[in-house]
Amino acid sequence: MNFSLGFSPCPNDCFIFDALVHKKIDTQGIDFTVVMEDVEALNNRAFKQELDITKLSYHAFIYLTHHYALLNSGSALGFNCGPLLVKDSKLKIQDINAVSIAIPGKYTTANFLLSLAFPNAKNKKELLFSDIEGAVLSHQVDAGLLIHENRFTYEQKGLEKIIDLGEFWDSLIHAPIPLGGIVVKRSLDVNLQKTIDNLIKQSVEFAFANPESCMGFVKQHAQEMSEEVMKKHIALYVNDFSVDLGNVGKNAIQLLIDKAIETKLIEGVAPQIFVS
Repeated sequence: MNFSLGFSPCPNDCFIFDALVHKKIDTQGIDFTVVMEDVEALNNRAFKQELDITKLSYHAFIYLTHHYALLNSGSALGFNCGPLLVKDSKLKIQDINAVSIAIPGKYTTANFLLSLAFPNAKNKKELLFSDIEGAVLSHQVDAGLLIHENRFTYEQKGLEKIIDLGEFWDSLIHAPIPLGGIVVKRSLDVNLQKTIDNLIKQSVEFAFANPESCMGFVKQHAQEMSEEVMKKHIALYVNDFSVDLGNVGKNAIQLLIDKAIETKLIEGVAPQIFVS
């Protein structure tokens, strides 16, 4: 059996999936064809149902619960790991609603949180997440929404934080922030879904037990960054929730869905979480 598997080239995803795709664990006769793209590209593929298993922003997942089931393993949730809205330190901003903001994609959880914090901030420009820092520095936009490793380097580049949207979420909800999860097509046999879920769990556990084993894969696909930044990135986004969502993780995702419906940022979507 061979299934398409989508995940990003970011250190946390490479850490999670290294043992699975390189068969450092027993994959029980299942092979995976890897599609490696940034998360918004994966979101868009999921809307077209192109991938059997894929990393997905939780914002996008809300629209796709009838086509994809959420797996218990592989997610990125946590505290103090949310996106950062930044600007050039020399630029004075008096009204966020009036400035142009680079976002890493319409369906990213980062954009959902920005819309929650600043519902009237409409002047948005979609860019590849890794291009946002440069766009702010070159004044193509007034502000930018940073995700992934840029949160560790923006100050060195002369940017400053306007708001930490993870802290904003925590003050609002008092729960871990659900950023991205791993989903599987509902059309696949339920027992097969559970097998894939368990394989991803084993892959994460292998990485935790053998952290240096995956670093070659991480370095191969990471942006230009030091090994220290790579490891900080992994430590921030890969944790116990990545092994298993558990009740706390599932509740946090349901709270995100409830808040989306309550604020009418998403309409006409069933509130069930549909975790397999």
